[in-house]
Amino acid sequence: MDIQIGDILEMKKEHPCGSKRWTVVRLGMDLRLRCEGCGREVILPRRKAESAVRSVKRQISSPDKNS
Repeated sequence: MDIQIGDILEMKKEHPCGSKRWTVVRLGMDLRLRCEGCGREVILPRRKAESAVRSVKRQISSPDKNS
């Protein structure tokens, strides 16, 4: 699964605060995710995180305008 820093992941299960959306903060063997509802950060093994993801919403970066 192609996940990048800044992506918003929608998970299958809700966080106790009620939000299903998480922002990717760090990548590697583990993923550090920040809850969009309450701001809590968690670290999950990549395999567990990828199996819990329902959809990935990519942040569209605008091209640099250095003219």
